[in-house]
Amino acid sequence: MKKDIHPINHPVCFTDVSTGKKFITYSTAKSQKTENINGVDHFLHVRDITMDSHPAYTGEKRFVDTAGRVEKFQTKFSRKR
Repeated sequence: MKKDIHPINHPVCFTDVSTGKKFITYSTAKSQKTENINGVDHFLHVRDITMDSHPAYTGEKRFVDTAGRVEKFQTKFSRKR
């Protein structure tokens, strides 16, 4: 590898707001907030949705009112006679 062209990886902790689960990894992302975990300072990144709470990963079903959307579209773009 070439020297001095690669970004530096730092220990990072991504925290899910809704579940409180923490994902500890390495990343080039930095943050103003830090958290000491097991004696190591990690940059702290707070996220609204992670794989721990995303419906695609949890299998949670969400109902979408498609009939209401179709009716809105038809009333908005219907031609007046």
